[in-house]
This record gives sequence, structure tokens and C-alpha cells, in this order.
Amino acid sequence: MARTTATSTRFNVPYLREKDIEAEAQLLLDEYTQTGKWQVSAPVPVEDIIELHLRLAFRIEDLKALLHVDDVLGAIWFTEREVKVDLRLEPTANPSMLGRYRFTLAHEAGHWRLHRQYYQEDPNQGKLFDGRGQPAFICRSSLKPPAEWQADFFAGCMLMPRDVVRSAWQEWRGNLNPLAVQHLPAVTISTDSKENENATLGRFCRTCLPSDSA
Repeated sequence: MARTTATSTRFNVPYLREKDIEAEAQLLLDEYTQTGKWQVSAPVPVEDIIELHLRLAFRIEDLKALLHVDDVLGAIWFTEREVKVDLRLEPTANPSMLGRYRFTLAHEAGHWRLHRQYYQEDPNQGKLFDGRGQPAFICRSSLKPPAEWQADFFAGCMLMPRDVVRSAWQEWRGNLNPLAVQHLPAVTISTDSKENENATLGRFCRTCLPSDSA
């Protein structure tokens, strides 16, 4: 993957173009496809990719208590090859958080593929966090420095691969023509136009699901 030498001084990661991040996400999916364990389709088996392909240990834990960060979603330890997702995202107990749970896992996969070679964990932190060092990245719902934006973009590309989305759209709509939100039946839930737009898109997307169309 092509990289530039410009770096973020705070997080010591290079500037990456969107097309390069997407290419890295697609490379990961191609690698997993070649194992024969997945026929390219949705949903992307993000848990299997994390554990079986990247061979990262994965746990759900109370990260808020562990890291003392109120809005923590996930964290990754490069040296220990470990990913943790906050207990609040556990999808069995909290079904409404399934999307955020899957996105957080893909986000951590993005950190692993994009950033681990640029980040050195502090060896002096080895006695903290149950014997582990300080996590390389603590992923939060608020702060979005460059490394977090890159991992977010990677997650989107990983969970919604361009070819899979185009194929699904073609099959459902019969063409690849775009559809503007202004052309959809409006949903009004508040005085905030952005919230209404998101609700409109949400209802439109739900009509694509087999459970809703049966």
C-alpha cells in the first residue's frame, strides 16, 4: 500500500489517501476469501477475520472501568495481539448495538492493518491494566484524530466492500443509478433536518432487508 512520509506528530501515523485505505481493507478481505471460509457476500464475517485470520485475541470487557474512559468503545494492544470491545456493545444483551459492535471490531482491524508498524507501546506500562501495557489505541465515540478517522474509514470499506454494495444495489434496483434522499418519502422525527434525513435513509435501507420484504 502506498504511503506518504507526512505524519501526525501526536499519533505518529502517516497521511493515507482514501483509495489506499480502501485498497488495504479490500486486500484483507481478499486474503480471507482465499482461505475458502467465506464466499464474498454480506454480512462480512468480521469476528472470524479478527480471530481466525488476523489471529488476534478478542474479548468483551468493561473497558470503562478498566481504562477509566467514559466513552470508550474498543481498544487494541499490539504487543499482546489483543482486541477488546466495551461491554455496552455486547450484541446478545444489547441487540440494538450490533451495528456499532461490528463497526468497532472492523475499526480495530483497521488499526492492526494500518498502524501497528508505526506505534511502539510503552514498555514501562507493563504493570498496568491487568499485567498488560497501555493499549496502543483507545477508540472513543467522541475524539477523531487522524488515526481514528483512518480506522473508521477502513471499517466502512471492510464492512461494505464496494463490489458487494454495487452488486446488491444492481440486484435490488435493476440498475446502478444513484438515489437522492430528497426523492424518498420523508420521515420527520424532530426539528433537526439531519436527524430527519438519517431517519429517512434508515427506513429506506430497512426495506432492503429480507426480513422486512418477506
